[in-house]
Amino acid sequence: MKINKVTVIGAGAVGAVIAEPLTNYLGKENVQILAEGERLERYRKDGLYLNGKKVDFNYVDASQAQESDLIIIATKNLQLKEAIRMMKKACGPDTLILSLLNGIQSERDIAEVYGEKNVLYGFVLSLNSIHVGNKIEYTNPGAIFFGEKDDSKNERTKAIAELCEGSGIKYSNPDSIQLEQWKKFLINVTFNTLSALCRATYGGFTIDVMQTLARKTGAEVIEIANAEGIPLTQEMLEYDIKLMCSHDPLGKTSMLQDMEAERKSENDWFCGTIVKLGKVHGIETPVCQLLQQLVQGTEESRKIRNPEN
Repeated sequence: MKINKVTVIGAGAVGAVIAEPLTNYLGKENVQILAEGERLERYRKDGLYLNGKKVDFNYVDASQAQESDLIIIATKNLQLKEAIRMMKKACGPDTLILSLLNGIQSERDIAEVYGEKNVLYGFVLSLNSIHVGNKIEYTNPGAIFFGEKDDSKNERTKAIAELCEGSGIKYSNPDSIQLEQWKKFLINVTFNTLSALCRATYGGFTIDVMQTLARKTGAEVIEIANAEGIPLTQEMLEYDIKLMCSHDPLGKTSMLQDMEAERKSENDWFCGTIVKLGKVHGIETPVCQLLQQLVQGTEESRKIRNPEN
C-alpha cells in the first residue's frame, strides 16, 4: 500500500503546518485542502502564511473533492461534524481517515459515519504555534502519533510511516495509541483549561499554586482513565508538569489563545468529557465540573457585551 493522494480538512495551526511538507513531497495537485463558501474564497484570495512565507496550497471546494488515499482531519472538535460531511467525496471504500483532533471522541464520531475499518487513531504532540488571521507562526512542527485501534502493525500503518518519512514529518506509531492519546488528553484537560482560566502562559506553571491546581485536576483525569482501562499514573502527571515548565515561558496553549481571541473553546471535549465519563462510572469529578462551568460561564457571559461572538 502506498499513499499518493492526501486530503486535509482544517488549515489552521495544525493542518497548515502538516499540509506544507506533504505538498512539497507529493506535489500540489496531490494534496487537496477542502473548504467551502466564504472560507474557500478567503483562502484563494488571501492565502496562508507560515512563519512569514506564503504557502502555495491546492484549495478545493468540498463538492469537487477527489477520492484520496488518506484524509487528515485537523479542525477543532467544534467543526468535526462539518468536516465529516465535507469529506464525503474524498472518502472511498479503502480511504484511511486519521483524526488529529484533541480529546478521545473524534474517532468514535467518524466511525459512526464511515465505519471503524477506515479509521485510525491519532493526534499531534509538541506542535507549538500561534494562529492569527491568515498568519501562522510556529517554532516546533511537532510529531504525528498514529495507530490502529487494536495497535496492530500492518500495511496501513507502514504506509503512513513511509509518507511521514518521505515528507520529513516526525511521527510515532506507539505500542498503545490509546494510552498515548489519553496522555495527551491529560495535558489538554489539565493545562489547557487552567491556562485559559488563569490567563497563564507556560511560565505560569512554575508557580506553586498552578502546580497544585494541575495536580487536583489531573487526579480526576487519572481516576477516570483507570476506570476506562487506561493506565494513566501520577508519575505521568508529574512529568507533564515538568514538561510545561520547560516550554517557552511566554508560549500559550491553544485554549488560552481561544480565550484571548474570544473564540469558543473545546471545553466540552476536555473537562466536559471527564464529567460525562464520571457519571458513567459513578465517580465524582468536582474539580473538572467546576472548571467546565467556569469556562462555560466565561464564554456565555461575554456574549452579553459582544453578541456577535
